[in-house]
Amino acid sequence: MPELNIVTGGLSYIGKYITRRLVAEGKKVLILTGHPNRPNPFGKQITIAPWNFENQKALVTCLQGATTLFNTYWVRFDYDTVSFDSAVENTKQLIKAAEEAGVRKIVHLSVSNPSEEAPFPYFRGKAVLEKAIRQSKLPYAIIRPTLVFGGEEEILVNNIAWLLRRFAIFAIPAPVDYRLQPIFVEDVATLAVEGARTPENTTIDAAGPDTFTFKEMVQLIAQKIGSRTLLFHASPSVSLALLKVIGLLVDDVVLTRDELGALMANLLVAKDRPRGTTRLSDWLDQKANALGRTYASEFDRHFR
Repeated sequence: MPELNIVTGGLSYIGKYITRRLVAEGKKVLILTGHPNRPNPFGKQITIAPWNFENQKALVTCLQGATTLFNTYWVRFDYDTVSFDSAVENTKQLIKAAEEAGVRKIVHLSVSNPSEEAPFPYFRGKAVLEKAIRQSKLPYAIIRPTLVFGGEEEILVNNIAWLLRRFAIFAIPAPVDYRLQPIFVEDVATLAVEGARTPENTTIDAAGPDTFTFKEMVQLIAQKIGSRTLLFHASPSVSLALLKVIGLLVDDVVLTRDELGALMANLLVAKDRPRGTTRLSDWLDQKANALGRTYASEFDRHFR
């Protein structure tokens, strides 16, 4: 029997690129998803099943025979019945089911600088899950991406470009010396697939080759798309208020208070050497003409 690779969220953002890498290598792939009726870009090359977090027995059955479990499942913010607390509990159920099913290795997508003491539930929850994986019986590779860019589902860089194409001014939350280290989505997928092959347990910082301040990144995007939007410094509260107004216009959450807080706390910079090789500037050179022509909605991706 060919090895079976299971990818949670394999029709979503990073999971789709991991799936694409596995399919290109001729691997057998099963995608577990909360949206089993979404369009399947892989056709008969993969199979799809819903993740049964509420049914542990069914989840164990689904995972049996898997060589590797690639876990990209997570949430960006609390909304309706979706919450960080439920995402943590669901992932713990997944880890237990993988143990019971005899999965040979888990490759888990975490986040840069997770901490159980973090004031942000995104980073705190990821730290709790890393601990759960290390305490499990599963061999593991933990991948810690910073800010991920690229791909047709890209949201952050695309929506910055969208704002720069449509508005005369753009607020940069002050102070403006906080940094980020963006990594290309295909580089993250490469690190995940390589992590599955590594015999020892590993935790890998996944960051790109360039470090920018947020203002420098916005200036770079503006330059590449030919925008003359005026950048100005504003307090975090004013910046969030402006983004909330825009969110009402597009019926979406553009940026949360916690996301801005994590950015300003320099949590999107890795401690280890860069593992990604694709530069944001090079990717922008290829995508500048199309970037930001339409708004990319988080709600459309996950809730509609």
